[in-house]
Amino acid sequence: MKAMILAAGQGKRMRPLTETTPKPLLKVAGKSLIEYQIEALVKAGFTELVINHAWLGEQIPAYLGNGEKYNCNIQYSAEPIDAYETAGGIIHAFKLLQDDTFIVINSDVWCDFDYQQLKQIKLGDKLAHLILVANPEHNPNGDFGLKHDLLNLNQDTKYTFAGIGLYHKDLFAGDHQMPLPLGPLLKQFIVAGKVSGQLHQGCWFDIGTPERLAQIEQLVANK
Repeated sequence: MKAMILAAGQGKRMRPLTETTPKPLLKVAGKSLIEYQIEALVKAGFTELVINHAWLGEQIPAYLGNGEKYNCNIQYSAEPIDAYETAGGIIHAFKLLQDDTFIVINSDVWCDFDYQQLKQIKLGDKLAHLILVANPEHNPNGDFGLKHDLLNLNQDTKYTFAGIGLYHKDLFAGDHQMPLPLGPLLKQFIVAGKVSGQLHQGCWFDIGTPERLAQIEQLVANK
């Protein structure tokens, strides 16, 4: 099974740090954010990776190479800036993903989730399985409810989508207008009962601002 790392965003909330460096290459303790994700994926047995890029994107393959130094194979899906959005970027990378099922993760999350768990998920008649986490301060109302391993939109208690998921390519089937965000597409299939999920109760941070990047740097320094 292949894994895709989303790395095409402009990182506007992270400016001025991202004016000359794409957000996935910002560093914590001397290592770029995306390298932490690559190492976690390889540790879990994912050695065929696809990375999309757009904003300052040429820096990403120049920095990471073909994956040999991480004991994996990396292929790249180049995108025009702001052309596809998340779901559109996944569709654009289909030719590299190839398999019916694959995992997709954000490059800018910091977590201790074991990606090997996603290899054990059997989708059955479902089209996606998402990892949820407790709501951070910047998303207090959450995104989706979770009941009997199924996501819903009407639960009183909602959790935040962690940016980690297992997908079947049929979730993205059909003629779509670009750019195509992922959220509305997921909600469509959640209503249809086609999206399962689980709650991760370990460490998870969305590194979306310079302040949160500094917090993670401090967290690592204190270990």
